[in-house]
Amino acid sequence: MPPVLLVEDRDSLREMLRSTLAAEGFSVEEAADGAKAVRALGSGRYLAVVTDLKLPGADGHKVLAAARDADPNLPVIVMTAYGTIEDAVGAIKAGAFDFLAKPVDPDHLVLLLRRAVERRLLLEENLLLKEEFAERLGFPRIIGEAPSLVEVSRQIQKAAPTDATILLEGESGTGKELFARAVHHLSPRKDAPFVAINCAAIPDTLLENELFGHEKGAYTGASAARAGRVELADRGTLFLDEIGDLGLGVQAKLLRVLQEKCFERVGGNRTISVNVRIVAATNHDLRRGTAAGSFREDLYYRLAVVAVTVPPLRERRGDIPALAAHFLDRFRREIGRERLELSEGALAALRGHAWPGNVRELANCIERAAILAEGDLIEARHLGLGASAERGGEGADLCRAILDEGSLDDVGRRARDLAEGIAIRRALLQAEGNKARAAQALGVPYKRLLARVRELGLSDSEP
Repeated sequence: MPPVLLVEDRDSLREMLRSTLAAEGFSVEEAADGAKAVRALGSGRYLAVVTDLKLPGADGHKVLAAARDADPNLPVIVMTAYGTIEDAVGAIKAGAFDFLAKPVDPDHLVLLLRRAVERRLLLEENLLLKEEFAERLGFPRIIGEAPSLVEVSRQIQKAAPTDATILLEGESGTGKELFARAVHHLSPRKDAPFVAINCAAIPDTLLENELFGHEKGAYTGASAARAGRVELADRGTLFLDEIGDLGLGVQAKLLRVLQEKCFERVGGNRTISVNVRIVAATNHDLRRGTAAGSFREDLYYRLAVVAVTVPPLRERRGDIPALAAHFLDRFRREIGRERLELSEGALAALRGHAWPGNVRELANCIERAAILAEGDLIEARHLGLGASAERGGEGADLCRAILDEGSLDDVGRRARDLAEGIAIRRALLQAEGNKARAAQALGVPYKRLLARVRELGLSDSEP
């Protein structure tokens, strides 16, 4: 639990209040003047602030303003002498939680502090899912109310204020980068850089250079020294997407960053120290990778200090209407069609689709429908999800599609085509359209995949 920041210039009173709060189970950090408190609020995270109004360096009003800037939900209790009650009332109007008149009654202070902390916890419960907090604190809002998503949000909120390494697991397109950015914005590092890199998008031969930079003359064409992503993220957060695609050599160098907080650039021997928090994401089973020898076991345990699994969209179907409305609102503004709405048939089709590409696929689907709709109403046919999805019932419609008229061989062929079509779409989405990578993931030759894409009538633009 973060500490309470206690700001009081009188040593004897500060010591008495610190002992009282510590005896009640609070962790306490002290500041003997307002200037020190303002600096602390700029770099640390606190449960609450207890401050005198009359302080050297910067008065209590400046401490209150710094607390509001650091965290709008941070409760501040001000202490004031009897003759300055008007100042205390002004502090309340400026956002303080409450005030205490001196001489301070320790029991009253503990009571106020517990009330303030309880109110803060209620305000911040599932704040990742609340639009007003996303706008105020500057991180992307996570949309949904499914219990699995609520649990992920709670885990992220608990881990974010620490420096623990976080591993986000889950299928492609589930929104892992949104959670990574939320971790950064909810941490004391929020004012430092957030640096992201997709490890799967850069060849192994170049990835080490991208991560760690190079010295002048390290290789042909290296005419000047260059900082890598690790160095650029110093004091901030480094997000390593698709970390399961890291080669073993780069894994060893990353492990050193996690263990010793230092590294050398490519072609250099100067050790560079960094203070960086790492958040990683993967759609692979890294535990299986450690067993197969493709991923270092020691690196896995360093990354998975806090391991969070982001649920796929098919496991939170109740969130589909809210997500669809969110994306439609965005695309309405982008393309200038403010009156566009989703029909009941379109909503039924969205609920019935399997969503192998998860939230990313849903966003693409809504964007396509917004562009193709002839009038102001998006129908199921505009979504491009196929006939069974347009009829809106996933299980029943799949059965009808398979068990239509014909022989047993016909039923088997339709079942195979339907299953392979879904598997190919999912593989192409996860490979971001790269057919060679999709073929590798499916365990089939590249030419066979191309042939099945043609046979099943899948367009190049479809996943």
